[in-house]
This record gives sequence, structure tokens and C-alpha cells, in this order.
Amino acid sequence: MLKKVLIGIGILAVILVGLLAYLNNRNRTLSPPGSAEASTQDLTVSVTYSRPSVRDRLIFGPEAEGALQPYGIYWRLGANEATEITFSTDVLFGGKNLPKGTYTLYAIPGSKSFVIGVSSSLDRWGYSEPDYDMDIARLNVSVEKSPHTEQFTIDLVSSGAGINMLILWSEIKLTIPIVAQ
Repeated sequence: MLKKVLIGIGILAVILVGLLAYLNNRNRTLSPPGSAEASTQDLTVSVTYSRPSVRDRLIFGPEAEGALQPYGIYWRLGANEATEITFSTDVLFGGKNLPKGTYTLYAIPGSKSFVIGVSSSLDRWGYSEPDYDMDIARLNVSVEKSPHTEQFTIDLVSSGAGINMLILWSEIKLTIPIVAQ
């Protein structure tokens, strides 16, 4: 009798461990959520986005070479839902005047520079292109070479009178200065 009870408990333990492993794996995403926040005396900036990984793929390049994000084609600047940025006050974002508020960001990659779009279209899935009529700014940002960054990263760092937004993935880096007005 004791032997049957121990066998039953053992089987139950194996099933429970398997179920927990399944649930843990099911909730793991290939592009986990990410966020960044930075503040100066006059300004707080926060960004929410998703973080895809390179995983031995060509990320930026010609479409003919199979790039994940081909040059000249809309990219949601991350994965999953649209990337959102919030400014606590009116700012100069890469030299463009933006009123305080929350916006979505997207990019159009290029070999030497990226177009970064700022849209007032919120609460949308990032895969489809935004309504470009809702853009409030577009800026060209020069591409800098960078050491390999496996997982897409947006970082906000204090810099003098403002904050620099750093966008890093694969071997590229973009820097966008943000200054309170």
C-alpha cells in the first residue's frame, strides 16, 4: 500500500514539474517588453517598446539580401506593439518642436541614416504602417557604427542640459538629443 502511495506521489510530482515548465516556457516571448526613463531638472522622458533579438540574422540591409528590416521600408522600431515615448514638457526632439504628451515612434532604415517618425496615432499594433497624416515630426538621424547589440535596446541617458535617446541593435547606433523648451 505504501509503495502505491509513493508511486502515485512520484507521478504527481513529475506531472506538476512538467506543467510548471510548460507554463514558464509558454509565457516567455521572443521579443520581451522593455522600457527606459530618464529625468533632468525640467524634463522626464519615458519609452516603452519590445526587444527583438538578432539571432544570427541580417537585420538592416537590402531586401534582396534577406534583411529583416530592409532599407527604405517602414519598421515599427522594435516588435509587437508600437513603441511609445512620453515627454513631461514641450521638447526639442532631434531639433524638432514637440508638445508634451505621448507619441508612437517608427523608423525607415537607411544605410547612412534612418528616418524617425513621431506620430500622434496611439493604441495600435506596430506591425502595420501608421497613418502618416498623423505624423507630427520626421527627422533624419545619422547611423553610427556600434559594437554588436544582440537585443534591440532603447536607452535614455542624461547629457548636459538634456537627454540623449540611444537606439542600438545589431551593429548600429542612433542618437537623438532631447531638450526641454
